[in-house]
Amino acid sequence: MKAFFKAIGVAGVGAVFFTSFFINAAAYAGSDFESLWDKERFQVRLRGIVLAPDDDSSVNIGGKTDVDESPVMPEVDLTYFITDKIAIEAIAATTPHDVYYNGNTDLGDAWALPPTVTLQYHPLKGRDFSPYFGAGVNYSIFYGENSGAGFTDLDIEGGFGFALQAGFDYWLNDHWGLNLDVKKVYLDVDASLNGNTILSDIELDPYVVGAGVSYRF
Repeated sequence: MKAFFKAIGVAGVGAVFFTSFFINAAAYAGSDFESLWDKERFQVRLRGIVLAPDDDSSVNIGGKTDVDESPVMPEVDLTYFITDKIAIEAIAATTPHDVYYNGNTDLGDAWALPPTVTLQYHPLKGRDFSPYFGAGVNYSIFYGENSGAGFTDLDIEGGFGFALQAGFDYWLNDHWGLNLDVKKVYLDVDASLNGNTILSDIELDPYVVGAGVSYRF
């Protein structure tokens, strides 16, 4: 429940900030769009993603903590074009992960909820092959923690991270296309076990790799 309210709070603050940003940007930036809510400004995607931690860690009792990569999970995103080539993308997904000590001791498992918002540049907007590059912010929340056998009170604290992004759409027709997307998120989280007697600082730094379909209105 605590993670849920954190997610709502982060989403609310982000929505206010980015709504204000793109309204002002759209008002002053030159583009061929006729209004703020032209359907041509919007694009949605459905992707299958894998979140693969590139982690490093330290533990107060020595050794290290490892977080495994997720299975393929569904992800949806919404892209809004401020101008013909500048866009904002927001993604929604959740992924399950197992946590290990020194690679083989099962500490437990948890779900990650990593909402990410990026500002993108689309240099070839309107072409069949349309690459894009982006950077933005991520706030990862962990919930549903379950401790492994012999351990109690697994808790993974969420945190903010910086995200880089590259990808492309390959348009099959006026509306449908194929998409490949890679994000690198620079994210540190803290984990604890057994009533805070075991503490770990984890540089999670995951790659988020996705492929799927795009739809433009």
